[in-house]
Amino acid sequence: MDDQIKAVLDVYHEMIVEEESRSTEVPPGGRDGGQDRRMRAVGPETGQFINILAKSLGKPTILELGTSFGYSGIWLAEAARASSGRLITMELHDYKSAYARDMAVRAGLAKHIDFRVGDAVKMIAELSHGIDFVLVDLWKDLYLPCLEGFYPKLNPGAIIVADNMIWPGDDYVKQYGVAVRAKPGISSVLLPVGNGLEVSRFDPVR
Repeated sequence: MDDQIKAVLDVYHEMIVEEESRSTEVPPGGRDGGQDRRMRAVGPETGQFINILAKSLGKPTILELGTSFGYSGIWLAEAARASSGRLITMELHDYKSAYARDMAVRAGLAKHIDFRVGDAVKMIAELSHGIDFVLVDLWKDLYLPCLEGFYPKLNPGAIIVADNMIWPGDDYVKQYGVAVRAKPGISSVLLPVGNGLEVSRFDPVR
């Protein structure tokens, strides 16, 4: 990982620390498209983990569901560059996607990223087959609909990482955990990394 990327990650890390220090003061925000300024970033440990996993694949098509302000996308785009792949990242709000694009330019990674803005479930339906890696990190009620959309498009050996899986009292993540493990060809494990990662691999039944 070069110094240009490290400098951008350092900026994000300062933002994460600042956000955590004033978490009780941050307005609720949400899906309104203008009030939600929270990063909700996966954090350095998860970032490095998904970077390592994505780099293990050859020329991967990487799908990120939930661009937010672009932190995890830097880790994934660096992996895409290193493995001659590409990252497709989806975000509901254009102001978040625009910020993420600017940071990707600063990191020298923008040409490896396809930024898409809109409804993730609809945009997944428009994708061609051939997905090798998926990061699921958007609103939790969309985890299951997104799974149903991208599962038929997975390549053999594809890896899926769902964030925020250790979330007390959240039925949506529980439903996702049950559903992904029930899919044919999926093996899956819950790891205590960050806020909990469900890491799954797709090996189709022959």
